[in-house]
Amino acid sequence: MTDDDPHGAWTKRLISLGPDISADKAREFVHDLYDHAQSDLDDERTEAEFEREE
Repeated sequence: MTDDDPHGAWTKRLISLGPDISADKAREFVHDLYDHAQSDLDDERTEAEFEREE
């Protein structure tokens, strides 16, 4: 984990909660979670924008 890793703090936190989790698996989980959350937000924004235009 580097200082320029935007998910580094969350990865460290996950590892501290589950010390048996490898750093790679924790990083992958946090990255996937972020991507899914961002995608959901993008979908919500798109839907709200569409409704405003109607």
